[in-house]
Amino acid sequence: MLREGVFLAANRLYGLVFTERDDLDGYHPDVRVFEVHEEDGTPVGLYLLDLYTRDSKRGGAWMSSFVTRATLLGTDTAVVVNNLNVPKPAAGEPTLLTFDETRTLFHEFGHALHGLLARATYPSLAGTAVFRDFVEYPSQVNEMWMLWPEVLASYAVHHETGEPIPAEVVERLEASATFNEGFATSEYLAAALLDLAWHELGPDEVPTDPDEVARFEQAALAAVGLDLAAVPPRYSTPYFAHSFSSGYASAYYSYIWSEVLDADTVAWFKDNGGLTRANGDLYRQYVVGIGGTRDPLGSYAEWRGRPAPIEPLLERRGLA
Repeated sequence: MLREGVFLAANRLYGLVFTERDDLDGYHPDVRVFEVHEEDGTPVGLYLLDLYTRDSKRGGAWMSSFVTRATLLGTDTAVVVNNLNVPKPAAGEPTLLTFDETRTLFHEFGHALHGLLARATYPSLAGTAVFRDFVEYPSQVNEMWMLWPEVLASYAVHHETGEPIPAEVVERLEASATFNEGFATSEYLAAALLDLAWHELGPDEVPTDPDEVARFEQAALAAVGLDLAAVPPRYSTPYFAHSFSSGYASAYYSYIWSEVLDADTVAWFKDNGGLTRANGDLYRQYVVGIGGTRDPLGSYAEWRGRPAPIEPLLERRGLA
């Protein structure tokens, strides 16, 4: 799946070539190291994959940059890592990923591509050093290649028989994409708007009593029409880390805002031939290659000829 799925899509789109370097040691024996080159052989950097769960590793999945492509420091190659928490199989057994784990790897690899391809003069503007409500956009776009027909046909085969994934299974997966989206969208928006409501308070307005916190939550949700007993917010304030830490304070809305751009971009790829170098070059020029050196919405509008509309997102979620 890594070579014939994730790497294949990046090669078709950007011309990137990934070569495993068994002679380079990662920071843990499970870490795999890949050298990345442009199609013409120009070095791009190193991609590290830390796939498996272990006791010393925090949960979840993420991407980190160790070195960014900042010309001020003379670094024109990047070093990035993807971390996941996939259970490690027994010796000699294949690593089989679930549907969600596969999507997560494509997503995090989208961040890795952003870190590998974006260059700038200053480190503070290189790689994924972009506005918080833009950083999830390229990673979400990269998820589209998971079920793209030519990519799926390349990697989605039975690990023992080599039989391709049945077409009816793919159809069911695609048909299920809009299941429960009314609930999922409402609970997410409730949490995002509640996050914003907290950050609009002045120092003297912040509740300190637990009962006051609950009343504030209810009032804030009622004000936006989302005080629904059947659809509570995804998180309650006292245990919602995104509201007050992790760099997302007042920016939990950024996931769905990024998806507005993402859905419009996916529609553009589908309308313009999909997985081609020409499309990849344009997307690289206006999105993943600019880092924080340009206003992202200005660059997006220059590429698309207009701002991103909301209709593709509504269509994707079955809410149109």
